[in-house]
Amino acid sequence: MQAHWERHLIDLAGNVPHPSTRPVYSYWAGDASLEKAYELCGQIAAHHSKSFYIASGLLPEEKRSAARALYAFCRTVDDIVDEGSIVGRDAELDYWRGVAQGILHPRPDDLVAQAWADTRNRYHIPSRYALQLIDGVARDITQTRYKNFDDLATYCYGVASTVGLMSMYIVGFKSNDALPYAIKLGVALQLTNILRDVGEDYRNGRVYLPKDELKAYGITERDLARGIVNDKWRAFMKFQIERTRALYAESEKGIRFLERDGQLAIGAASTFYQGILDAIEANDYDVFSKRANLSSWGKLSRIPGLWLKLTSL
Repeated sequence: MQAHWERHLIDLAGNVPHPSTRPVYSYWAGDASLEKAYELCGQIAAHHSKSFYIASGLLPEEKRSAARALYAFCRTVDDIVDEGSIVGRDAELDYWRGVAQGILHPRPDDLVAQAWADTRNRYHIPSRYALQLIDGVARDITQTRYKNFDDLATYCYGVASTVGLMSMYIVGFKSNDALPYAIKLGVALQLTNILRDVGEDYRNGRVYLPKDELKAYGITERDLARGIVNDKWRAFMKFQIERTRALYAESEKGIRFLERDGQLAIGAASTFYQGILDAIEANDYDVFSKRANLSSWGKLSRIPGLWLKLTSL
């Protein structure tokens, strides 16, 4: 039986048709400027997310470039909200909404928008998801607290599940049965980010952890401010990690609905982020003074076992 938040997120995703047409031409064919745009997107991914860069590297060349263009689009929108000028922020977000819908052409000097517009067109990515991503990221401008998990799950859908849904169109999927699993994986990935960054987010004025769950474990915002790691905090984090791991386990069932040459990359992204949860535990749930991460070798060492697991699907 689906939880209320799951049904709500599936409704948000909608009944988007499975694409009947796949890309048939190379992005670099006769267009040096577009090739340069895709190269920049790869550099952005390499600089900002080693996990995404390594995972996307497991895709065939064209899908790899498209996935990194998607990442660069998401990163750019996120930076507009977090680091952009307040004066020009709304105009920039509207520009990206126009590009996402194909009603505005990318600016001549905007290589990320050029690569993203090409990817969106060639892979038939629904503008619905790109718009939901922009609105989800923009939610950080006005909302800094979340009353319960349903509320938080909706936020996670906007900033992460939408990325998974758009990624499906790049890696290829066999039927719409894949949608609920992509949604769950997105929620799990974002929850992992939230658990890793509790201290940093608090210093930036944001608490993503559900207020009712903090209260149930007797944890106050003053405790977050002081970075207190005690038995109450450990119990709270154990609950959060257990729920997140359950979502990862459920999402893995959806890999079989993806095209074969995209399964390893999606599985790797999931596996790398689950390693962050392991690191949080290894740090005794101290997410205030230590940043949980998985080394590059830690990521690479997990790929052979994952590959063997996927070959049995």
